[in-house]
Amino acid sequence: MTNKENNYLASAIQVLEGLEPVRKRPGMYIGSTGPQGLHHLIYEVVDNSLDEAIGGYADHIRVSLLPGEVVRVEDNGRGIPVDIHEKTKKSALETILTTLHAGGKFGGGAYKISGGLHGVGLSVVCALSTYLKAEIKKDGGVFVQEYDTAIPRYPVKKAGETKETGTTITFQPDPTIFKEIVFNRKTIINHLRQQAYLTKGVKIDFYDLRDEENPYEYHFYFEGGVKSYLNYLIGDTKTLNPTPFYIAKEKDDIFVEVAFQYTDEIEPQEESFTNNIYTSEGGMHLTGFRTALTRLVNDYAKKGGALKNNDKLSGDDVREGIIAVISIKVPEPQFEGQTKAKLGNPEARTAVDSVTSDALIDFLDKFAQDTRIIIEKTLLSAKARLAARAAKETVLRKGVLDGLALPGKLSDCSSKKPEECEIYLVEGESAGGSSRQARDRRFQAILPLRGKILNVERVRLDKMLASVEIKNLIIAMGTAVAEDFNIEKLRYHRIIIMCDADSDGNHIKTLILTLFFRHFREIIERGYLYVAQPPLYKIQSGKDIRYAYTEGEKERVLKEIKGLKLSIQRYKGLGEMNPEQLWETTMDPARRVLVRVNIEDAQEADKTIDTLMGKDVVPRKRFIQLSAKDVKNLDV
Repeated sequence: MTNKENNYLASAIQVLEGLEPVRKRPGMYIGSTGPQGLHHLIYEVVDNSLDEAIGGYADHIRVSLLPGEVVRVEDNGRGIPVDIHEKTKKSALETILTTLHAGGKFGGGAYKISGGLHGVGLSVVCALSTYLKAEIKKDGGVFVQEYDTAIPRYPVKKAGETKETGTTITFQPDPTIFKEIVFNRKTIINHLRQQAYLTKGVKIDFYDLRDEENPYEYHFYFEGGVKSYLNYLIGDTKTLNPTPFYIAKEKDDIFVEVAFQYTDEIEPQEESFTNNIYTSEGGMHLTGFRTALTRLVNDYAKKGGALKNNDKLSGDDVREGIIAVISIKVPEPQFEGQTKAKLGNPEARTAVDSVTSDALIDFLDKFAQDTRIIIEKTLLSAKARLAARAAKETVLRKGVLDGLALPGKLSDCSSKKPEECEIYLVEGESAGGSSRQARDRRFQAILPLRGKILNVERVRLDKMLASVEIKNLIIAMGTAVAEDFNIEKLRYHRIIIMCDADSDGNHIKTLILTLFFRHFREIIERGYLYVAQPPLYKIQSGKDIRYAYTEGEKERVLKEIKGLKLSIQRYKGLGEMNPEQLWETTMDPARRVLVRVNIEDAQEADKTIDTLMGKDVVPRKRFIQLSAKDVKNLDV
């Protein structure tokens, strides 16, 4: 045994006390220390207020953003207990705020249904905040306690009298944990809207008071629950079956609420919730819904003679264009991970399958016109799927996966290590030629795209694969597509969109982003997709040459540069730059500016892409009218 091995002794084992684990590994509890994790702090506190509302103890929640990015969440529930806890010998409030897995959600009878069953919500917020104040209205008094990074300033004290009840939590996130602390109003409003739909009869108020001269407020109150939320998700999208499906029923202590309607879109939109927690990765409840829907649509298609005995509609066929909301309330949810992205309860699958099946049989029997439309929609989808499979097999058969030639237009790099390699998707043959000469052949590949690629938001997979440009891109990446997609076979870990800095270039960029969002989303989620930022201006005074990438940068350069004779060139296209300039400004890793594409809110991104790239003109026109005031540097 070597001396190095001898160093692994008991003293090397680190034991983290109290809330130290949270501060040491915050990502384990809130997902990340970026914007998503920052906003998760608010959601954890709001979840506790919603638990009171779900239990019937509160009907009003107020969320406020205060100056200095301070957050205050108030409810009129029962108020967190403040009496002494028998085990900890501290107040129940302090126990909840300073102890992981302490709360009224572990069999104590305080909650039958709860979203925050991990019991770490308030304690995590306390651990990750430089300051937190709890104000409890309970038993005729107002009780207060303040914390500095999870350390109480004083024991719980009574600060006044009141006849009201409720809890107010005020906190300020810790800048040593979060690199940037700026709350996004729109992100919070979207989350609160969702919760208001799912908790019918509860009023949720939002106030943004950070700018004291321009306060902002938004209020939510809905009586329709999941059915109202379905209508919101549908918005201006054209529906196919006139009657939306809706059922709300309890089965084996699990309350199931399901609503759906078919649209003329291609992409399905299914949103699932457990105890009001959005399960972005689905889980057993979503599986139960999908199983029931697929089974019964197949049964009715066979019963009506639309399918032969051996034919079968796939789950993808049945769900094409559907907008569905699946919400369950379960006494003891089992989430995978603290961020509660996926539900693991097997009994949830059984309950949702049973409730959906019984109600769907009645629905399909009662509404003959809807049944006919749904089956026709799914049969058309199945036909397109078979055509897509044939087209996909052609792509793969001719592609790199069989060891045959890469696309002829691709100028590949010599390195075969994906982590080293990058591919530029370049607008136009002219820029493609310049970038071929400018590149570092060792690790940079070039794939020129001719004109505007197909808008994949409006077509099925078979039509998409008929596009030469898209087919070349899929073969070059090596990942295949649809159910054959394999991220591990991606040949480049930097895929860089490089388009002209004009309106046509922006349109092409949008089309490519739509392609990746719809069919290669994991590439975005892994952080492999980028957008190159070519300069807008070349500013020259004698031998002093500068490049400006924004209008503001141009103004700054003009103030700094010396010389009376200034030459300012506005680049409209990549083709205007020679290879040396293209390398220097846009392709040299030491000097270029790349913007990594990320998805902060997949739901919002989905909706925006559908609005901008879908078939309906009215929503797009409204979006343009509402966004026009924010447009800058428009090419005319």
